[in-house]
Amino acid sequence: MTEFSGYRFMWMMVMFDLPVTTKQQRKRAAKFRHNLLDLGFEMAQFSVYMKFCGSRSAADAMTTRIERQVPKQGRVSILVFTDKQYGNMRVFSGGYRKAQHAERGQLLLL
Repeated sequence: MTEFSGYRFMWMMVMFDLPVTTKQQRKRAAKFRHNLLDLGFEMAQFSVYMKFCGSRSAADAMTTRIERQVPKQGRVSILVFTDKQYGNMRVFSGGYRKAQHAERGQLLLL
């Protein structure tokens, strides 16, 4: 059985601050947000979305897909980090620390 390293699996975080002053800007921001959801991202906070990518090459491919959808106005940041780093994240809600994310079971390929 092969051991999988928490340093090889990758997560992606997309953070954005898009203008929403006009109706057209709100529409573009909503479209970008929905596109992230369609790509399999989950909302961590309103303008912060996360996705497990598996490998560095999968994260790079996803980055390319997102780059094509970035609106011309505003700011979009993409952060890629290891599963080990993700496991060190501390989340607080309402002043209380939330339980760690449930660990995923090991993947065994036969």
